[in-house]
Amino acid sequence: MPFLSSRFLSQGGNAAGIAMMLAGVMLFAVNDTLGKWLVGAYTVGQLLLVRSIAGLCVMAPFIHRAGQHAFLGTSRPWLQLLRVGFSTLESALFFWALTALPLAEVMTYYMAGPIYVTALSPFLLGEHVGWRRWSAVAVGFGGVVLALHPSPDSLSLGAVCALAGSFCYACFMVVTRKLAGTPGTVLMTAQLVAALLFGLTMVLIQGWTQPGWIDLLLMLFLGVGSLGGNLCVNRALWLAPASVVVPYQYTLILWGMLFGYVFFGEMIDGLTMAGAAIIMGAGLFIFLREQQLGKGRQGH
Repeated sequence: MPFLSSRFLSQGGNAAGIAMMLAGVMLFAVNDTLGKWLVGAYTVGQLLLVRSIAGLCVMAPFIHRAGQHAFLGTSRPWLQLLRVGFSTLESALFFWALTALPLAEVMTYYMAGPIYVTALSPFLLGEHVGWRRWSAVAVGFGGVVLALHPSPDSLSLGAVCALAGSFCYACFMVVTRKLAGTPGTVLMTAQLVAALLFGLTMVLIQGWTQPGWIDLLLMLFLGVGSLGGNLCVNRALWLAPASVVVPYQYTLILWGMLFGYVFFGEMIDGLTMAGAAIIMGAGLFIFLREQQLGKGRQGH
């Protein structure tokens, strides 16, 4: 009976973890859709500014609880600055890419981020990457090239922004790994403050477009929705093993296709869909291989 009860508890935890991951990914997709809707009428700087203010308002109780010492005693400040620089750049580039490319296509490029992380990890983290994962990296890059629609016109400004943004996202994840001991409240607060300062600078340069109250609420939701998505994902990883819930992050592309079609009349072509499938397959292989290697190391 103890075996049966523990098995059922495990299954229940896995189901709850999957549900939280799916909810988090849906929140991210809603957020990205709102971003594409708003970036047609407002500057990227304005969106980042209002989004960051909303995020900091939500984070205020956690910042107060952490206290000043959590922020003043932060280790490796240069790495912290590098991290928030990459975070701000990837957010801005994501919004800029949305002005020129379909929603699902931009999401596809960003889903290649974990593949870039694997390619960078031997050089920046000193991690060993075997031939299987290098092969998956090569296949994943092939998927990115396919999604780019290989042609003389493939490197549009939107595609360049999406590719640069996804690379910045990968660098952001690599630096975050190096800061693994830093409290999450400190990391998130630093991200929001950096984005706020960048957004404020851009608004001072480009000006402020007065939004209606509905658009203002949607801008504020960008900050709340992003934090809610992160909360759901973190909860999913607490409820169930990463190997169970992480693969469901690729449902983001499906949401992108659905929302892109419903709200913007976007249809992505066969090459982009094939590239997305290859990127998802390569990313899943890399993730599952890393999980397998991690279990092997724990066994020894």
